[in-house]
Amino acid sequence: QVQLVESGGGSVQAGGSLRLSCAAPGLMFSWYCMAWSRQVPGKEREAVATIFTDGTTNYADSVKGRFTISKDNAKSTLYLQMNSLTPEDTAMYLCARGRPLDGVCVAADWGQGTQITVSS
Repeated sequence: QVQLVESGGGSVQAGGSLRLSCAAPGLMFSWYCMAWSRQVPGKEREAVATIFTDGTTNYADSVKGRFTISKDNAKSTLYLQMNSLTPEDTAMYLCARGRPLDGVCVAADWGQGTQITVSS
């Protein structure tokens, strides 16, 4: 069982920034694609950003140009830099480890999530 632990969540005003981290001690990041998703109660989980083993990244249209996914393989840590936050970004953010399938990172393990609340 892979342990994924998110941190960095909190409350911020619109226009602000936050940086999320996802630590996975012992996980060989270089073997897997990694992703961030977000969940709002009553809505489907939304894929936010993905990074593949070769460094290729994908973003949801709603966050392009504002969010940046990155990883440190040596530290087994995934990051999500979020800028220009809006109230619509309010959600629980979860990181996932996955395997690529036809250009999609299919999640296999999820963290518990970290809450982001953006006030107007």
